Amino acid sequence: MSDTEIEITADLVRDLLQEQHPDLAGLAIREVAGGWGNQMWRLGDELAVRMQRMDPTPDLQLKERRWLPVLAPRLPLPVPTPVRFGAPSERFPKHWTVMTWVPGEPLDHGSISRGEHAADTLAGFLRALHVEAPAEAPISEDFGAHPKKCTDGFDHFFHAVVPADIAAEVRAVWDDAVAAPEWDGPRLWVHGDLHPANVVVSDGTLSGVIDFGAMFAGDPAWDLAAAWVLLPAGAAARFFDMYARADQGTIRRARGLAALKSLFLMLMGQNGDQGLPGGKPTWGPAGRAALHRVLNDSLIQPAGGVGRG
Repeated sequence: MSDTEIEITADLVRDLLQEQHPDLAGLAIREVAGGWGNQMWRLGDELAVRMQRMDPTPDLQLKERRWLPVLAPRLPLPVPTPVRFGAPSERFPKHWTVMTWVPGEPLDHGSISRGEHAADTLAGFLRALHVEAPAEAPISEDFGAHPKKCTDGFDHFFHAVVPADIAAEVRAVWDDAVAAPEWDGPRLWVHGDLHPANVVVSDGTLSGVIDFGAMFAGDPAWDLAAAWVLLPAGAAARFFDMYARADQGTIRRARGLAALKSLFLMLMGQNGDQGLPGGKPTWGPAGRAALHRVLNDSLIQPAGGVGRG
């Protein structure tokens, strides 16, 4: 059995804890549904074990270990913070990390009913996160590029999932983002992968942000796309009013990236029953709803025409 095919079970997690952190081995262990690059296990009531699974390298976990303790103290929402490190061993030749558990229900399994509160909460979180990063902060090879450098990915998703009746509208949103100016500000801390499986909700609003493996320093538009990807219809304008830092070029890039992320969610939803570990059937409906919000929001009109904001 290859490394990528190792079956991760509760017994394996307990054995690893017994070997490397025996004081935690007696806590209850419960599998957390979902996950792809990593598999999560609840550990007692306040902790979780994050096991490297499909991620080909440990770089994302190591990045979280390095930078989440720096970022977490100044963020206004709970985020997972590493508390113990698991080293590769003969029993499990990959990295694993014990982290704080962020309570709540993932948004792809839940909903937001308090849209204005969620918009304010997300804006406050991103205002706190989007500060200038130090010179040694990571730069992503997969996220963070201007939309014009992501056209191959967009075209792949577009041809795979976009219905013919809205193809022209989707293409117009993307073309407008490609035509938007480059980010010319300082490199800011960016989560990079805000989508419904990477935030949690409680009491009808956002209550936590998880999975910082994609974090990088760069263009905040990659996070501002969450105004459409996460928030309910009509909430984007309030979000940008509360965020109060995005110029029109950044909003245009963000809207195009929201379209890109929506198509990715739709495609992953289709692939959920085709053998991917932790398949994503809940992502398809989330992606379609997000794309509908992108196309029906008057905040920015395609081809550079500016609406509210």
